[in-house]
Amino acid sequence: MPPTREQVLARCAGQVPQQWGTDLPGVAATVPGGALALTFDACGGPGGNGYDAALIGTLRRLRVPATLFLNARWVDANPGPAAELAADPLFELGNHGTAHRPLSVTGRSAYGITGTGDPAAAYEEVAGNRAKLAALLGRAPGWFRAGTAHYDEVAVALVGQLGEQVAGFAVNGDGGATFTPAQVARTVAAAPPGSIVISHFNHPEAGTAEGYAQALPGLLDAGQRFVRLSG
Repeated sequence: MPPTREQVLARCAGQVPQQWGTDLPGVAATVPGGALALTFDACGGPGGNGYDAALIGTLRRLRVPATLFLNARWVDANPGPAAELAADPLFELGNHGTAHRPLSVTGRSAYGITGTGDPAAAYEEVAGNRAKLAALLGRAPGWFRAGTAHYDEVAVALVGQLGEQVAGFAVNGDGGATFTPAQVARTVAAAPPGSIVISHFNHPEAGTAEGYAQALPGLLDAGQRFVRLSG
């Protein structure tokens, strides 16, 4: 059983973070064994509630597993696709937060988005969507990625207390859903073995789906393996 809210907040009391960013101890950016771990975020709310069915269709057609990070607002806006993805063994669902905020205990910001302001807010950002996904999956998710993928080290430890691992990335596959298809294809095709690749599946209008459709066949033909974050 994970600790209670009160226990988590007691452990965080008085801790002053010294680090901030996407590359901190305890934040995974690679996977062992040389496979690529493709991860796709659905940010929800102002970050976009769309559903890139073409991208998901390409992954299914090519039998490429992936970890999909769902924000609570995206789940609420897309109950049908969320349930369908939860039932598909090709995919692993991860926790992308309740309100898609950078995970901070002091209110640090990233990309103009204000982070959680204290340990209690950080706890709710993780635990609120954890409960939503547990109801959807029948079990708690094993991985968490904050909105913007930014953390301080106290917040990273808080996620661990709740029994989730923290996902970062080594390769930004679609530039926050801003890349053209050609940029996506080049970036993904060049990802070093073992990389966690971050992209998005909540912007069907972006170049992400077409870029992956271009890149994946060549990677598969070259013998590249793909894994979910949990294996």
